[in-house]
Amino acid sequence: MTRVYGTGVYDFKRHRVAEYPTQQSVPDKSLPSSITLIEIQRDRLTQIAQENWSTTGDSKPFSEELVKEIYDTELTVTGGRKTVPLQRVMILEVSQYLENYLWPNFDPDTATFEHVMSMILMVNEKFRENVAAWICFHDSKDKFKTFLERVLRLKEGRSLSVAEKTNYLLFMINGFQSLEDEIVSKRFLRVAGLQCLHSLSYGRFQIELSLDPDLIKKWKKITKRKRGNSIDLSTLLEVKFLKNLIEEFLEVLDCKVFPREESGEEGGHIVVNSFQQVDDACVLYCERFMEFLIDLLSQLPTRRYFRPLVADVAVVAKCHLSSLYRHERGKLFAQLVDLLQYYEGFEINDKLGRQLTDDEVLQNHYDRVQAFQLLAFKKIPKLRELSLANVGAIHRRADLSKKLSVLSPQELRDLVCCKLKLVSINDPWSERVDFLIEVMVSFFEKQQSQKEAINALPLYPNEQIMWDESLVPSINYSGEGCLALPKLNLQFLTLHDYLLRNFNLFRLESTYEIREDIQEAVPHLLAYINNEGETAFRGWSRMAVPIKEFKILEVKQPNIGEVKPSSVTAAVTFSISSYKSQMRSEWNALKEHDVLFLLSIRPSFEPLSADEAEKATVPQRLGLQFVRGCEIIEMCDEEGTLMNDFTGKVKRDEWKPPKGELRTVTVALDTAQYHMDVCDIAEKGAEDVYGTFNILMRRKPKENNFKAILESIRDLMNETCIVPDWLHELFLGYGDPSAAQWTNMPDLLKTVDFKDTFLDADHVVDCFPNFQVCFTNPDGTKNLQPRPPFRIKFPTNLKGNANTSTDPVSTEDDGPENKTLIVEAYVPPDPGPYPQDHPKQNSVRFTPTQIEAITSGIQPGLTMVVGPPGTGKTDTAVQILNVLYHNCPSQRTLIITHSNQALNDLFEKIMQRDVPARYLLRLGQGEQELATDLDFSRQGRVNAMLVRRLELLSEVERLARSLQLPEDVGYTCESAGYFWLLHVYSRWEQFLAACAANQNKPTFVQDCFPFKEFFSNSPQPIFAGQSFEKDMRAAKGCFRHLKTMFQELEECRAFELLKSTVDRANYLMTKQAKIVAMTCTHAALKRKDFLQLGFKYDNLLMEESAQILEIETFIPMLLQRQEDGYARLKRCILIGDHHQLPPVVKNMAFQKYSHMDQSLFTRFVRLGIPYIELNAQGRARPSLARLYNWRYRDLGDLPNVKENAIFHKANAGFSYDYQLVNVPDYHGRGETAPSPWFYQNEGEAEYIVSVYMFMRLLGYPANKISILTTYNGQKLLIRDVINRRCVPYDFIGPPHKVATVDKFQGQQNDFILLSLVRTRFVGHLRDVRRLVVAMSRARLGLFVFCRRSLFEQCYELQPTFQLLLQRPDLLALNLDEVGPFTDRQVEETGPIQLVSDIDEMANIVNYRLHQVYQEELLQAGIELATMSGIR
Repeated sequence: MTRVYGTGVYDFKRHRVAEYPTQQSVPDKSLPSSITLIEIQRDRLTQIAQENWSTTGDSKPFSEELVKEIYDTELTVTGGRKTVPLQRVMILEVSQYLENYLWPNFDPDTATFEHVMSMILMVNEKFRENVAAWICFHDSKDKFKTFLERVLRLKEGRSLSVAEKTNYLLFMINGFQSLEDEIVSKRFLRVAGLQCLHSLSYGRFQIELSLDPDLIKKWKKITKRKRGNSIDLSTLLEVKFLKNLIEEFLEVLDCKVFPREESGEEGGHIVVNSFQQVDDACVLYCERFMEFLIDLLSQLPTRRYFRPLVADVAVVAKCHLSSLYRHERGKLFAQLVDLLQYYEGFEINDKLGRQLTDDEVLQNHYDRVQAFQLLAFKKIPKLRELSLANVGAIHRRADLSKKLSVLSPQELRDLVCCKLKLVSINDPWSERVDFLIEVMVSFFEKQQSQKEAINALPLYPNEQIMWDESLVPSINYSGEGCLALPKLNLQFLTLHDYLLRNFNLFRLESTYEIREDIQEAVPHLLAYINNEGETAFRGWSRMAVPIKEFKILEVKQPNIGEVKPSSVTAAVTFSISSYKSQMRSEWNALKEHDVLFLLSIRPSFEPLSADEAEKATVPQRLGLQFVRGCEIIEMCDEEGTLMNDFTGKVKRDEWKPPKGELRTVTVALDTAQYHMDVCDIAEKGAEDVYGTFNILMRRKPKENNFKAILESIRDLMNETCIVPDWLHELFLGYGDPSAAQWTNMPDLLKTVDFKDTFLDADHVVDCFPNFQVCFTNPDGTKNLQPRPPFRIKFPTNLKGNANTSTDPVSTEDDGPENKTLIVEAYVPPDPGPYPQDHPKQNSVRFTPTQIEAITSGIQPGLTMVVGPPGTGKTDTAVQILNVLYHNCPSQRTLIITHSNQALNDLFEKIMQRDVPARYLLRLGQGEQELATDLDFSRQGRVNAMLVRRLELLSEVERLARSLQLPEDVGYTCESAGYFWLLHVYSRWEQFLAACAANQNKPTFVQDCFPFKEFFSNSPQPIFAGQSFEKDMRAAKGCFRHLKTMFQELEECRAFELLKSTVDRANYLMTKQAKIVAMTCTHAALKRKDFLQLGFKYDNLLMEESAQILEIETFIPMLLQRQEDGYARLKRCILIGDHHQLPPVVKNMAFQKYSHMDQSLFTRFVRLGIPYIELNAQGRARPSLARLYNWRYRDLGDLPNVKENAIFHKANAGFSYDYQLVNVPDYHGRGETAPSPWFYQNEGEAEYIVSVYMFMRLLGYPANKISILTTYNGQKLLIRDVINRRCVPYDFIGPPHKVATVDKFQGQQNDFILLSLVRTRFVGHLRDVRRLVVAMSRARLGLFVFCRRSLFEQCYELQPTFQLLLQRPDLLALNLDEVGPFTDRQVEETGPIQLVSDIDEMANIVNYRLHQVYQEELLQAGIELATMSGIR
């Protein structure tokens, strides 16, 4: 069988390449991406690189002095929040300083501090750029171990600057974020292993041993004697490593953030005022250290033994009491400390990795307090009142602090350090009373449960969150600092942890998009203060309208056990008088559940000066005071008539156009936010937010789904979230990666009917090369002339393996008798006499890997299929569905895709297969785009079933007539069912009984078949009367037609009984449909509806799963309620390609820092879960496929691209089928950026359009040519050039598409013209996944327009660009060819004319245009002369 691959060196690399700003707030500073290529080439570092480690020429011998000199002069900084000179580091990293100089010359014994530190900086820069960081170390694993050893010992005997400490810490963070990489994980996990418990204080160590008896055994095991000597753990590096780091951090936090000589001291600690000088470098270090601790506590392998250390040192308490925590410059630090506190107290059993229930958390709290009360009662008389109090009286912070205040400082210290052993008595902080109180309170106070915290959180963002840069960073996040955001990495503590991280990130990502919309809409309103001192508006905005009136309608009582109201409704009145008809219709189209935003705008009386505007925040510039979200309940016109009603209150024929210009919207406000606002008014005297709203803002419907998705995630957190047992541990990132592989699952299908999968017997043999295939008949005898279809009986002793074997499946014993595969060839029953009875047959000759994917997909468990471009992912998915339907007809399958386009492609192919249309259902908005006459929406299927019912009943009437019975049996489905039992089935049984006694009569079937008259209208005669067996087979086929007919009628019966359209549609979805398809967004939006209807499914197939956000992959697994505590899901089939582009995340910070663009598919690949990689492409010429097939394990070509003539013929007019075309500066300019990230390159735009015009003038069809680029700015520029140069000529016109590479993923065309735009830095094409997508869109021709000298240097792109540069970098044309077709073979170049520059190409096009004009003039002259002659 085919090989299954797990994770490896080339399977997953960090790809999240981001762009960086072209502008900085301080204009003097040089910009990271503003340096030109010429400046880079002239730069001192570039010249050093060329002399010492360039691969192109002779290099000087290695010099440690040079490394030291570069480090000292180029890589160090003094003060500030920057830890490195970013521009210098970028130049060094691009020049391959690490790969070509530092690493090859690294010697663990002789390498200097500067050498090791330089390597650390280069690795950190690769992580910042999100490119593969560890790849160059894989060839020398032993040497890499010694490098890591040197890194861990780097601080011995040397004092590092704060910037160096931060860089060192960042390297550790990156290491612990790369635990899927074996060479990294082994060494890093030892640092956070069991040995680090040795650094605990004696009291804490005793507590840990008493809590976990198994720990004693493990401890004895690691300290056991070796060769007569016991191990002295204190000498091991990893024992004290983390403890030393924490102590170093506490020293910086306590002494260096605010230097002591500038601060007063009071009560033994620093007193800081808000105007005091802060050391920015130290603040960044402290923030990074919090990130480091959070990372370690949020992964179970590092959490187990590290959490006791964090608790022992009381890091959180010390941070809470630090001056930085309370300082205005420490806002991000404070948010990170709170996140650290959350993870330190996370509701999980660290030993078992099991989430604690609410009851267990509460019981643990009570046990802790009770034990403390007992101790206080026995040993501390002063705390008698505390010891006798009920738990509810002392578990709040204020109450507990008050009760402890009766103790003297010495008594308190004795209690905390000696009796409770919460902190070591040797800790200098133990002399501070406030610290001891903080430790006690944080240990014994009742924490808010995670469920309560999430339910108290508003779903809509407010103005405070929206403009908090540490939570929702602006787009110019460069990766240099850290943020108060959760990260999505390999592993999660529990499902609740997983959901909460995704909830927070999804909420903040949508907040960012809402913020952008507000900043776009509000300025157009031109707010000002009028003479009455009120806010008025001079302008207008398409998406925002002034409010005429706002009033709260109703505030309902809270539900039992809650404090927030159960609902809050309000009425908002606005006028649409200032809008034209189109925009009026947009506002009138608002419907139930749409989300709106209420804004309070209060501009300053005097306009801000330029200096004030520059310093002001965005809300200050806009005059924005408050933002609140709401959801539409209903909308009425000026007369109070309901508009856009979906409840059935207004009948369709009674609907009237809305009257007047005033609209009143009834909205539901967020109850949690309302409760918070009311509390602030009552407790703090805050302003009444709800009396200030003066703007109502809407958003585009497609971008406004966030609330429903957030509600779905929150509902999941409130449920007992059941993931199937076979998937649970894998999902969290633990356990055996191959545990869910089909060969390791119970309840396998022992025999699988592959239907039309195999085209012939040789196909079967080819697809199972490691088995001896034995063909048999149904009776077990050997079949010497086997014909499809086939049933395959799989050996019972199959075993799965993870990642190493060359077979995905092997048997327990390698003996020849065990390698036999029994394949039963059978004759399918006659389907019936009519053409519609015959099933549609598969014509695709599936490859062995596709057969392996199909085999795995129809068996229970997790199937992962990696489908490189053009390898038939959709065909494979359709065949899995087809075979699954026929083998498990009672099971229901849910299909999920990322885009409507992919769903429609999949659905159109399913319709061509042997799956009845009545079992197919397509949900969502994209159904109308299906290229089919049939309507597969819910309404369309209901109508089809009703039409089909009438057709079938008329057939029943015809059958009754043919049997000379009354026709009223066809009145209803119920009467037809009785007719089937009494008259049809009984006659068939009598006929079978008669046949059993007359098998020797060839004409008996023809003479006695009871339904002969009914089938008299068949296209061909049914019976020949020559063979009893043949006629009997035909008779059974006819009866099968009748049986199917009455079975369909039985399925239509429900539509007869249910009268409302809604009930019929719901029945269809929950009972009738066997294959239900929707997008991931629709699944997330409608989850609550699916649960209410009792929607059920057994199998989940997900296409494009590498393009779907992790949470949007997870929600479709849970669209049904569990049955008896167990999940119903039996199969999960994920199909995607992690080597192509990931899900789209608009905010760079969520993408780069939080890894939100990581799909579940990619995470599973990183975890080493076995996958099947399709290995033959049928899209592109083999020569074009070589540009990207290096990225895959073993990607070959299908026979059609080797045999089809179109792939062998050259492209007319071009010497080569692919080329890199070097584009020099045009009018003295390369790339430009009119605004940040809006990159354009006029030279490339003009050149590409000239080549497109050349192709059109040769006769290439416009729909066969697409122009792609890597930036939106360039896309718009190319469209402008096309409108100017091509659109005026109807014989040229625009191409099929002008798009970005990202938007064109999943599409293809014969010819692709690609513009790479950049001339300074490579930019986000360094993401190899974007390169793979760009190179794999073309079938016949690809021409890449770029700056050669920039892209040929890029390390990550080498395999592709080395191939491209084997050909001339000037466009090679064949001007002898004047039509779109040529007989020239693709290997032949013909006479070559090299185009020297953009202007020459333009001249060639102009000459051809001139020729076309001459021909048109000549033709016009001939026509004129002809007309004159006629006259």
